Amino acid sequence: MAQILVVAELSEGHARKSTLSAITFAKQAGLPFSILVLGASTSAAAQELAAFGAQKVLVAEDASLEHPLAERYAPTVAAAAAGFDVIAVTASSYGKDLAPRVAAKLGAGYAPDISGVTNSGGKLAYKRPTYAGNAYAHVEVTTPKQVVSVRQSEFLAAEASGGASPIEKVAVAPVDAAASRVQFVRLEAAKSERPDLGEARVIVSGGRALKEKFAEVLDPLAGLLGAAVGASRAACDAGYAPPELQVGQTGRVVAPALYFAIGISGAIQHLAGMKGSKTIVAINKDPEAPIFQVADYGLVQDLFTAVPELVTELKK
Repeated sequence: MAQILVVAELSEGHARKSTLSAITFAKQAGLPFSILVLGASTSAAAQELAAFGAQKVLVAEDASLEHPLAERYAPTVAAAAAGFDVIAVTASSYGKDLAPRVAAKLGAGYAPDISGVTNSGGKLAYKRPTYAGNAYAHVEVTTPKQVVSVRQSEFLAAEASGGASPIEKVAVAPVDAAASRVQFVRLEAAKSERPDLGEARVIVSGGRALKEKFAEVLDPLAGLLGAAVGASRAACDAGYAPPELQVGQTGRVVAPALYFAIGISGAIQHLAGMKGSKTIVAINKDPEAPIFQVADYGLVQDLFTAVPELVTELKK
């Protein structure tokens, strides 16, 4: 029977929530799966992931894996995948960087950014968005090994199923030519008390209409709701919001329980990144804005009036 290897994503020694979406994919595929944990410090993550029903948790620990450089990780992932048919990662920046390199080393077909999976007699077919999410393709990978990246917005985070999977150590593969030419310089990460965009249940997003008052208007609302802050590409390109907040086809793809689109017209590029949200609330003074076509609740009003009023009422 085919087996799946889920490659975990770590942050500060712990498994990121994004990994749980790849585990959900493995469970929906209906095949036995194991989890691979790589890093310089893996014991906490391995213990966390042992509770999700994997056949085993494989651990590759070495000081050379301190920083998640795809060129260093790919040889070890490819070596650990020897007994597996499908290698799955989450379609985060980490997964999108790693997966193609692993596929190349394995001579495997690669199905990126998938949003669904079906199993027909052990043969997997993958659903993935095309044309900015306006259509879906159903694809099969015909190589003996397959690599897939999984949309976190389409696969809910797996719940711990109890029990404890056995934990086994695997060898770290030697550094190859590609890794020898890559050097980690530094990590520049914005620190925030708010949830990560990809993991937040509530997101408050703003568009270019907010101009220099982007943070002044949105931060109070996001703070009250415990929400992450997002932005349209236009707002990021104009410099009103940092690029890591961009939601859309060329930014983050999200599907929170509640999404506020404030001053966002609803260009197709933005809709591709958020129209899977469970409930969408739009505030825009233009009644013809395309965002109202996908919104569950819409308010036609000047956002500089509506948002402060909403904050005031929520405080009550």
